[in-house]
Amino acid sequence: MVLTLRSLVYKTLALCFLAGLVHLPVSAQFRVEVTGVGMTQLPVAIVAFKGEAAAPQKLGAIVQANLERSGQFRGLDTAGRDLDELSRPDFGAWRQNGADALLVGSVNRLADGRYDVRARLYDVVKGQDRGLYRDTVSAAHLRLAAHRVADWMYEQLTGTPGAFASRLAYVTRQANRYVLWVADSDGEGAQQALSSQEPIISPKWSPAGTHLAYVSFELRKPVIYVHELATGQRKVVANYRGSNSAPAWAPDGRSLVATLSRDGGSQLYRIDLSGAEPRRLTQSAGIDTEPAFSADGAQLYFVSDRGGSPQIYRMPSQGGAAERVTFAGNYNISPTLSPDGRWLAYVNRNGGQFRVQLMELATGQIRALTETAADERPSFAPNSQLLAYATVAQGQEALMTSSLDGRVRARLASRGGDIREPDWGPRRN
Repeated sequence: MVLTLRSLVYKTLALCFLAGLVHLPVSAQFRVEVTGVGMTQLPVAIVAFKGEAAAPQKLGAIVQANLERSGQFRGLDTAGRDLDELSRPDFGAWRQNGADALLVGSVNRLADGRYDVRARLYDVVKGQDRGLYRDTVSAAHLRLAAHRVADWMYEQLTGTPGAFASRLAYVTRQANRYVLWVADSDGEGAQQALSSQEPIISPKWSPAGTHLAYVSFELRKPVIYVHELATGQRKVVANYRGSNSAPAWAPDGRSLVATLSRDGGSQLYRIDLSGAEPRRLTQSAGIDTEPAFSADGAQLYFVSDRGGSPQIYRMPSQGGAAERVTFAGNYNISPTLSPDGRWLAYVNRNGGQFRVQLMELATGQIRALTETAADERPSFAPNSQLLAYATVAQGQEALMTSSLDGRVRARLASRGGDIREPDWGPRRN
């Protein structure tokens, strides 16, 4: 039944943003299942943080799971080791165990109830101290502290900033209840942002990570809202005649581009959040939808059937002549651009199968990123090194992440239900 619904949705661009709101019990917890082996994976030893047995979170395990999910690291068994940031490791012994890097640390509760988190990273091969990380957080932010440690370690070892402290937004449906969730990048710590008996679709993070734009049907039609996460306050930004759908934030955070049918047909408009009149950007006879900005904000990618079938086009972000980007296959939708400006990810339909594709923009080379057949909604991590997407895996709809070579995938799924419509937010400091 799920596949039938997906097929019906994908056939009509005007409704493609309505795809797949599915079941997830409110109390469900996520598990992360990592599969595949990367081409090159750095062996790392991450020792349980001293004092974490008495803390609400197991920091060492969180750090290791983050690194393994990236596809670039292979965690080693450190059971029974008792080290912290003040210990002097035996580099020879760790080299014999196959470790290239070693992370040790501690977590201690302070008198005011906060926690002091410390971590030290060693280059085992060279026998060098790579530095000390320190953070002081509330108990509620211990998972965030572990993600920050993983970000720091990732950058120290790869030269690229980590993205583990970022968040994911997604939508679930249980019976007749639709819920917009915000969770950590590993799917844990989900918090409800909005609940409604009417559909909620197309969540999109603001560039600053403080707001979400989304489409709600609570007024019995698709209307675009902007939601401030810290306060829960929200406002209508597009409630024009007809459909208001597929919002995309401009990089400056002061405007959105969305699909409106106010003037007949589904076309792209720029919506100034100050309340100015929307400005029409496209003038085609077809359906123009699913806008996505390039990393520098200069170009706008979108889906149009102006050529007879859904394909991805791009044009200047202020409007103008559009050029076709995708030519392989007769059905390509859901474009998303990597923050580093190198990649375009999208969904291609071929023989009834929907798979995430990855295009290198400089060369136009394309490769299928997945082996599943019902993928949708790819979204890049803020460091451009991972993709999140929704799919059907082992008979259940699930949220997945994949390395860009497609070799390592992680499934973030509940035992009792399904999650959909992922959007990966920016880094958190």
